[in-house]
Amino acid sequence: MNRLRALLGAGRPVLLDGGMGTLLQDGGLEAGVPGELWNLENPDEVRAAHAAYADAGARLLTTNSFGGTRPRLDLHGLGERVGEVNRAAAELARSVADEHGLLVAGGLGPTGELLAPLGTLTPEEAQALFAEQLAALVEGGIDLVLVETLSDLAEADAALAAAREVAPGLPVAVTMSFDTNLRTMMGVRPGDAVTHLAAAGADAVGANCGRGPAEMEVIAAEMAQARTDDVLLVAQSNAGLPQVVGDHFEYDATAGDMAVHATRLAELGIDLVGGCCGSTPAHVAAMGATLFPASPGTPDR
Repeated sequence: MNRLRALLGAGRPVLLDGGMGTLLQDGGLEAGVPGELWNLENPDEVRAAHAAYADAGARLLTTNSFGGTRPRLDLHGLGERVGEVNRAAAELARSVADEHGLLVAGGLGPTGELLAPLGTLTPEEAQALFAEQLAALVEGGIDLVLVETLSDLAEADAALAAAREVAPGLPVAVTMSFDTNLRTMMGVRPGDAVTHLAAAGADAVGANCGRGPAEMEVIAAEMAQARTDDVLLVAQSNAGLPQVVGDHFEYDATAGDMAVHATRLAELGIDLVGGCCGSTPAHVAAMGATLFPASPGTPDR
């Protein structure tokens, strides 16, 4: 049986959380400072972001570890703190999840390096980078693995191999970003991603980030058509596109827009629905209110 299906139970869709960077920036995170550093230096703000999503009705909380691989942390002189940063990320999300009866997804973003032949990173090296990060997330107490925003199926394969190595008992979801004419930067189509990753052992496959709700619905429809019998599908759209407002950016999809979007995803049969960049607890709460109008605040979302 699909491990994630067993973990989540029967209720569908399941409401995920939204963007983390948006909330941390609102909390004072300065441009150029990695949000992952706040797991160590400002844990109360990270915990508050998780709590806001829990209060909004999210059933899964994603660790603040998107840029937590060694190459990404090396850019900020933090490469030697991979274990510390990721363990803290998981512990913070776990502490909030336990208070609300929720699950914790250990978030792994791209390594930041291109795999051969376009780059120099080998599949084995990519697997080792993911395994290093994931080992610390497992120590911190995650319930499942969420590999996010990938463009390259080879990198996804490396992440899945790392999960089999480090956390063989945990479900794994993989989402890719189809932001280049409904393909990833590497040319992968949504349906091909579902077919490949389901065969490679992912419990759930989906899309995140991208260019906004309308495009995500097209992508989700293509994924639904390619779905194999047991794999779950995930969709986490950006809250539209960023627009310059004064001295900062604001995303142009309202909470109401995302609520309508969530309904359309549910109609397509998407199993896990949430938000990505620009999405806030207000967006997630609106999505939940639309998906579950008779049971606000209930933990079976």
